[in-house]
Amino acid sequence: MSRTTLILLAAGGSAALLAAAFGFQHIGGYAPCQMCLWQRWPHAAAVVIGLLALLLKGRTLPWLGALAALATAAIAAYHSGVERKWWPGPASCSSGSIEGLSVDQLLDPTIVVAAPVPCDEIVWQMFGLTMPNLNLFASLALAAVWVMAAQIRRR
Repeated sequence: MSRTTLILLAAGGSAALLAAAFGFQHIGGYAPCQMCLWQRWPHAAAVVIGLLALLLKGRTLPWLGALAALATAAIAAYHSGVERKWWPGPASCSSGSIEGLSVDQLLDPTIVVAAPVPCDEIVWQMFGLTMPNLNLFASLALAAVWVMAAQIRRR
């Protein structure tokens, strides 16, 4: 496969995972927890890196794409363990948090404050795999594609 094809697959994979996350959120009604949101940022970075890598020569950008995919895989692995109660998650994520809200907002009865979404609950699964599990496996595969792209010299 060509470098361009591999970069399109890797960046397109991250874009597809982001689209799926937004679809679950806005169409499926699954509000994301804090760690779910953290997992989105490296995918967004991978898409931008992919666009730049299509325009610029060199191996640096594909390696950065691989790093972005590995970053989201690491967050997904941590989140997977939190969901399954293998280890505790951040206090702001597992126990519910009102971080970022002012006292006035909390005391104002006209403002609807959504309940925080806990990271330590499994809200959806398929064949025993949760969304962070699926993101972990997909992100590891995308990292491998980025590495393959990095090993091809652009002429």
